[in-house]
Amino acid sequence: MRVSVVICAYDPDLYGHLRDAVESVLEQSYDDVEAVVVVDGSETLHRRVRDDYGDVEGVRIHRNETNLGLSRSRNAGIEESTGDVIAFLDDDAVARPDWVEKLVETYERRDAMAAGGRMAPQWVAGEPTFLPPEFYWLVGVTHRGFPEEECEVRNTFGSNISFKREVFEEIGGFESELGRHGDRQIQGEETELSARMHDAFGERVWYNPDAVVEHKVFDFRTDPKWLVTRAFWQGYSKRALDELIDDSGGEEGAFLSQLLFHGLPGYAYGAVVRKSSQAAKRGLFALVLTAAVGFGFLYAVASG
Repeated sequence: MRVSVVICAYDPDLYGHLRDAVESVLEQSYDDVEAVVVVDGSETLHRRVRDDYGDVEGVRIHRNETNLGLSRSRNAGIEESTGDVIAFLDDDAVARPDWVEKLVETYERRDAMAAGGRMAPQWVAGEPTFLPPEFYWLVGVTHRGFPEEECEVRNTFGSNISFKREVFEEIGGFESELGRHGDRQIQGEETELSARMHDAFGERVWYNPDAVVEHKVFDFRTDPKWLVTRAFWQGYSKRALDELIDDSGGEEGAFLSQLLFHGLPGYAYGAVVRKSSQAAKRGLFALVLTAAVGFGFLYAVASG
């Protein structure tokens, strides 16, 4: 089973991180793997990638003539790839050496159509003590409450998800109106694609927590203002997904139930009984972030 790993990038200033991502693919314990680097518009970045990897076996390079955004770039990577399975890794993430091997094991063990794994944090500026682990998803990290054993889920993070080629051949690629592009903040392209796969094949994404990708959480992502803004746009995106996907709120409902009946009471107990300032901060910020998500959803509804 050949595995292609698509990595999309657009910013020359982040080239060092892109190199880390590519090198992590080339150093996989699984042999039959290729890295597909998609440069989204930047000739400067394309030149650097070509100079370093143009002659490297196992690396394919594609450049979009203009900046097309993440979803279209991923679709270009799918077209460029040769694998039986196509996986996706962000340019600010690093795959652990056995990542692809663990994904392949899941495909073989479960006869899966799609598989993904756990996102672990690399806290570049240190772990923020005020951020509740239930909200780690805001910084691209698997959050508390997500399954801890191999099972079927709606989708995993876009930087640790993969699909068999036949999925794309049957239903097409990522929805181009979703995904990061310039100032556009509407996300959820993995969720939408996974929903279409389920409609076509009756299959969901198999989650293997041992297939680990580490996400670099830069200092700006731990700024409270950035996190609240991110939460707002996640709520906005949720409304957009509701328009595209029937019954898209199942996992969000489970998350909210976990937060209301386990997370918040735990923080309240820690703050009041144990006099923990960290628990108090996390509980308060959890309420703020929940409100921000709700406001984002309502804003999307009001905007039509």
